[in-house]
Amino acid sequence: MIKFFLMVNKQGQTRLSKYYEHVEINKRTLLETEVIKSCLSRSSEQCSFIEYKDFKLIYRQYAALFIVVGVNDTENEMAIYEFIHNFVEVLDEYFSRVLWLSWNSFCRPGWPRTHRDSSTAASPVLGSKVCATTA
Repeated sequence: MIKFFLMVNKQGQTRLSKYYEHVEINKRTLLETEVIKSCLSRSSEQCSFIEYKDFKLIYRQYAALFIVVGVNDTENEMAIYEFIHNFVEVLDEYFSRVLWLSWNSFCRPGWPRTHRDSSTAASPVLGSKVCATTA
């Protein structure tokens, strides 16, 4: 069962959070801080599944955006990993006319729109079709 869903940028700022179990606000802040720190500190060669307290964290990175899902111990990690990818594909399809730089500004508020980040070309889903769009 999914306990929470987070979208976080590389600076560790939570951009979207959805909890499927009640968690007090002050505990949410602490939980998000610890979860984000544990995901951001891992290298790209390490596994995207983390055992954390009484649940598992499954995360994927898309350029400057991390999507983290917290689940209970009985959940299938690969199913959640694929769910994250499908979620991003749906966002990409639904917002197909949104520039990648808009995603970048979503991930990095205040970032200049003229900045070209080298990580945009490396994005497996949001890369080529969206980056090819011109302003």
